[in-house]
Amino acid sequence: MKLYQSLIAGGFAMTLGVAVAQAETWQMATPYPEANFHTQNILQFADDVSKATDGKLTIKVHPAGSLIKHQEIKNAVRSQQIPIGEFIISNLANENPIFALDSVPFVAVSFDDSKKLYEASKAELEKELGRQNIKVLYSVAWPPQGLYSDRPIESIDDLKGLKFRAYSPQTERLAQLAGAVPTQVEVPDLPQAFTTGRVNAMLTSTSTGVNSKAWDYLSHFYDVAAFLPKNIIVVNQKAFDALPADQQKAVLDAAAAAEARGWEMSEADHTAQRQKLVENGIKVSNGSDVLNASLQEIGKKMGDEWAKEAGERGQAVLKRFSGQ
Repeated sequence: MKLYQSLIAGGFAMTLGVAVAQAETWQMATPYPEANFHTQNILQFADDVSKATDGKLTIKVHPAGSLIKHQEIKNAVRSQQIPIGEFIISNLANENPIFALDSVPFVAVSFDDSKKLYEASKAELEKELGRQNIKVLYSVAWPPQGLYSDRPIESIDDLKGLKFRAYSPQTERLAQLAGAVPTQVEVPDLPQAFTTGRVNAMLTSTSTGVNSKAWDYLSHFYDVAAFLPKNIIVVNQKAFDALPADQQKAVLDAAAAAEARGWEMSEADHTAQRQKLVENGIKVSNGSDVLNASLQEIGKKMGDEWAKEAGERGQAVLKRFSGQ
């Protein structure tokens, strides 16, 4: 009898061990604060995956660059240091022009146009990342990028000599063309960078402005709607392929839901956060005609530079975008 009970107990333990072995946790690096809508959307995505797999696949989200710094997330996914992560696409602009397109000023300045641009460029994005053993899960646009400063900016001349926060090759190039001094600063470091005078101006979303409490260190926001850069959520291809088929489907279904939800969140966030800037004392406007005209000229130059660098593949994407 004791032997039988021991066998039963041993069998139960083995069964439990198999169940535990089948459960997996993915560590996910994200660069933005937990309060940001991108991160909130990712947390919902992770919850959806856990529920759909009955806890067999759990995604542990690490916000605000707490696991891996923003600039290193793509390579961390590529090398399987982590299985999954989020980053802004334009961080990779120096690798291939296709990664720069959504941050070329004034190519797509509305949510509808940004969606069309994403659909036109999606296959190329997937192809380039696929070569690095990275699978695209979904992508969500930021709200339109506006100009923040610690002083009035009435014309492009007012930016000359100012230290301008850059977070991608495109924002660095824009700063150069405006006569400003580009300075690399990640979102978590914004308050200190501005209060210490390391930077005086930046081009970013209403979301980032509110998340970083811009009213503590800035005075003006010009809603110039320069472009809508996108974040992308990716997974290591080998890690994805190692999942059972039902878990792969759960991840893809949750990703599709997160993409649709994220775009809606972005649009709603822009309206709400712009009002919060006003309520907290930031002087908000659409910018002067003179300023906007100069920014448009910079956008035209950057667009020409991008088209030349991107070549035929880039032209094909632009044709798809314009419906030609």
